[in-house]
Amino acid sequence: MNILVVGGGGREHAIIRKLKESPKAGRIYCAPGNGGISKDAECVGIASSDIKGVVEFSKENSVGLVFVAPDDPLAAGMVNALEEEGIRAFGPRAEAAVIESSKVFSKNLMKKYNIPTAGYEVFDDPAKALGFIKSKDTYPTVIKADGLALGKGVIIAANYAEAESAVKTIMRDKKFGDSGNKVVIEEFLTGPEVSVLAFTDGKCVKPMVSSKDHKRAFDGDKGLNTGGMGTISPNPYYTGDMAAECMEKIFLPTIRAMAGEGRVFKGCLYFGLMLTKDGPKVIEYNSRFGDPETQVVLPRLKTDLVDIIEAVIDGKLGEQPIEWSSDACACVVMASGGYPQQYKKGIEIKGLDTGGQLGGVTVYHAGTVCRDGKFYTDGGRVLGVTALGKDLPQAVSKAYAGVGKIHFDGCFFRHDIGE
Repeated sequence: MNILVVGGGGREHAIIRKLKESPKAGRIYCAPGNGGISKDAECVGIASSDIKGVVEFSKENSVGLVFVAPDDPLAAGMVNALEEEGIRAFGPRAEAAVIESSKVFSKNLMKKYNIPTAGYEVFDDPAKALGFIKSKDTYPTVIKADGLALGKGVIIAANYAEAESAVKTIMRDKKFGDSGNKVVIEEFLTGPEVSVLAFTDGKCVKPMVSSKDHKRAFDGDKGLNTGGMGTISPNPYYTGDMAAECMEKIFLPTIRAMAGEGRVFKGCLYFGLMLTKDGPKVIEYNSRFGDPETQVVLPRLKTDLVDIIEAVIDGKLGEQPIEWSSDACACVVMASGGYPQQYKKGIEIKGLDTGGQLGGVTVYHAGTVCRDGKFYTDGGRVLGVTALGKDLPQAVSKAYAGVGKIHFDGCFFRHDIGE
């Protein structure tokens, strides 16, 4: 069957690479794709937010399956529009994607259904938000924009001055647009972080192998929050006992809560967890595959991804076995100088072959263009250099060996992924 993947980053490249392994996959398209993706799929000039364009392209090109990967089109109802035209689509409908697109909705859902999370209050008035922060006088404190903000709408304030600046940035300056009309002020949790992606058909939940993201820009978790500077899988803190506790207290209750609210969730639900001294708690939900978590989770998947997707769409996930490799996987993100703020584009990347790859590792392209057979930077996060190994140290070592063979002016990366 012909498949269209919506999106154009490293996550989508990893998804396409896995879909290509399926004997069921015919032509694979990507909208809009990027330079590296163009070597693995047919890129089409349709923006990932263009619902009408995606629907029309799917009808005209006999697309049998659309995989909607990014958060924005899911929140805007792309899956709803595709399904209304009889096109099979992977991802939640808009009424379920709200679990990510509104922090206020997700926090209130967890409170209502007793799903463990950090204590919080919601504000739509900046003065009242600051009054609350001042009255609590507890730091660090977490300030979150309600809506989608490219993974950057969470600010951890170490003192009142930083909190005041965060509220101003989100609510008054509207750095994230209408996403900042409301904020969630949340208690700061401590403990190891775990990312768990899970397939679900709205009834059954099948968690994928665990991973750990490294969000801060620089070594030692310093610098600004980013979309993610690297990942490892499995997460060493996520034991079998912890997985069982999360299934009982978080995963199943969340799926049942969404169904109970008339918002049946089908697709991939991402659980961002903190393993606190009081047990696992939810930091955030995402309504799709995470980036760059996907880049270390999907390489470990042994089962045909198309089979799993079809089982999810058909409500038959419980009948679909899913097998994972025991190998570990590591991904190191190579970013443009200045990311996550201002950075230059159009810088030539050296060290890749004509397919945008490198022997011994897999290079997932996040922000590249290909012109005249050469690859150039076209984003903040540029490449995700990824390797499998018999254990984490070997996977990490292989990934960094790959990074050492690639260069573009101004590039930077963290040196402590997996430590």
